[in-house]
Order: sequence, then structure tokens, then C-alpha cells
Amino acid sequence: MSTHTRLRQFNTKTAYPEQSLDNDLCMAVRAGNTVYLRGQTAMDLDGAIVGIGDAAAQAENAMRCAKILLEEAGASLADVVKITLYITDRAYREPVYRVVGRWLRGVYPVSTGLIVQGLAKPEYLMEIDIIAEIPA
Repeated sequence: MSTHTRLRQFNTKTAYPEQSLDNDLCMAVRAGNTVYLRGQTAMDLDGAIVGIGDAAAQAENAMRCAKILLEEAGASLADVVKITLYITDRAYREPVYRVVGRWLRGVYPVSTGLIVQGLAKPEYLMEIDIIAEIPA
């Protein structure tokens, strides 16, 4: 019996029909008081791509989705302790970090930023990985 709560389960063949995948995943896992989110991107929670060609709009979508997922897991943006940001071009750093910084104002998580060659879909310009810890 799992002690983890797995929220918004899905299969990759539905999320990425153009790719030959068949993996069972979920959007969020709560393990005790720790919440792990799936990397948030330009894909909204209904599977639509938001902000094609606009890294700031994609970051806005990613953070909006992250807020919803954290709340569904019993956490909030104030509980975020670690973020990892992936961008596909150094030029996206400022617009993406401005958006993320606005959403996480006063939270002070640790952060890692990486420039990567590509992400799961060619339309994705950024992705954010989030870990939160709900206070005991």
C-alpha cells in the first residue's frame, strides 16, 4: 500500500500522441509533507499548448498550473523550497525569471537554472521543476 498520493494520473501516449510512448505518470506526488510536481511547461492542465514562441507566456502558464497542482496536493506556492528552470535559449532567461520571480516573491526557494538543447515538445521554450515542503 503506497503512502504517496498521486494526483492527476495520465499516460504519455495521451499527452504526447506524436511520440511512441506508453508511460504511466502523474502531475504531482505528495510523499508525506513533500510535494513533487511534474515539470511545468507551455502545456496547460487540459493539454493545450499556451504561448507558442513566447517564453514569458509559457512561464506564466507553468506557474499558474504549478499553483493549482500544489493546492490540489495541500500545499501552496509559499511552501516551494526548490526550483529547477530549464530554458532552450539564454535570451529567455530574463523573461522567464521575471515571471517566476513575481509568482514566488518573498518565498526564497533554492534555484538551479539550465540552458538545454531541447525539451519534450519543440514548442516548449522553458520548463520548471518544483518541490515544496508543507510545514508540519
